[in-house]
Amino acid sequence: MTGSVETFQLSVEAAEVYEANFVPALFADWAPHLVEAAGVAPGQAVLDVACGTGVVARTAADRMGGQGRVVGLDLNQGMLTVAGRLRPDIEWRQGDAADLPFEPGSFDVVLCQAALMFFPDRAGSLREMARVARAGGTVAVQVWDRLEAQEGYGAMYDAFARHLGPEAAQLESAYWALGDLGLLGSLFEAAGLEVTATRTRVGTVRFPSATDAIATEIEATPLAERISEDTYDRLLAAATEAMRPFTVDGGRVELPLKGHLVTATRPA
Repeated sequence: MTGSVETFQLSVEAAEVYEANFVPALFADWAPHLVEAAGVAPGQAVLDVACGTGVVARTAADRMGGQGRVVGLDLNQGMLTVAGRLRPDIEWRQGDAADLPFEPGSFDVVLCQAALMFFPDRAGSLREMARVARAGGTVAVQVWDRLEAQEGYGAMYDAFARHLGPEAAQLESAYWALGDLGLLGSLFEAAGLEVTATRTRVGTVRFPSATDAIATEIEATPLAERISEDTYDRLLAAATEAMRPFTVDGGRVELPLKGHLVTATRPA
């Protein structure tokens, strides 16, 4: 996972780490499920909000087979630089989820993967997604379940909390802020959207080792530049021990991760 694109500007180098490590380990697993839940089809206009380096936009474009329009939007230019290098055929736009730079009804489908919980104004951002969707169009988001439902990441974050202090605790808490489906549903309702389907699934996040898991979690966020080498070493030792139950043959780490897929319609 990564920190808020609404709060931090990551460097291109950090975005490269995100694409090389986070995407194959985590986001690539969920992207097809989000795109399928939204019913993305050839000929549509699709917007990926807070697209990061673009795995959802790429997945949607591949599903559409070159028929239609796909736009990826992110506040972070570093992410967009990497996205554009990977898929120059997709339209990449810099912009804020709370003030989408598109006309009303511009898209058949609006997608948002693992980002809504980081937005300062979640209901407002959902209203913006609803605004740029056509009447009868689809808004689909993916968020993580509550921390208490995350056996593997719970162990990792317990170690983080002991060594990284209040800043890390605040960053981490945002990951799980929309795990309550009742709260999530109320945000959609406030945005004028009608929820049509909700699905909860458990994915598996795979890393070559505990060291890789921890490095990926830390180094793709601004925390990497804010902690000392000594603190990092202590964190690494503590988190490695905490993740021992999730270490399999060869030292690989497999962390279960539960999330929600919510699909809604903008009423006519």
